[in-house]
Amino acid sequence: MKKLIFTAVFATLVSVAAFADGGKKASTTTGEENVSYAVLTQFQDNFTDVSNVVWTVAPKSQKASFTKNNLNYTAYYDSVDQFYGLAQEVSFASVTKAVKSEIAKNYAGYNVQAVTRFEPNDGEEPVVYFIGLKNAKEDLVLTISPVDGQITNIDKVK
Repeated sequence: MKKLIFTAVFATLVSVAAFADGGKKASTTTGEENVSYAVLTQFQDNFTDVSNVVWTVAPKSQKASFTKNNLNYTAYYDSVDQFYGLAQEVSFASVTKAVKSEIAKNYAGYNVQAVTRFEPNDGEEPVVYFIGLKNAKEDLVLTISPVDGQITNIDKVK
């Protein structure tokens, strides 16, 4: 009976310790053991023939970074089983002419650091680009519509 109680207490402590840091640590290189079963099953059904899968689990979200056809992606989920959408790092050359014009016109002194294409899962929200810009004074992340180049949000990082 003492062994059973000790085992239950030990398992509880291990579970609490695994999630106490917001899922930042994982005992394996993939972090898969911290992912909810529903999300893991959904990911495996939706994303076949992928490699280099690495999971990051936080209190309110889960994400899987992976490679498919030599391209890097990140799939975003909530903490239970809702798929938010798929992100892919792309080159600035791949964005639309409207986006390039908007950046050239309003952010001439900035350098493009990164471009992420995000496709929401709900089918109602449009695809957006997150474009990281940097100059000597500040870092910005712009949320831009690929259709008309309209900036929908600006976040200052620095």
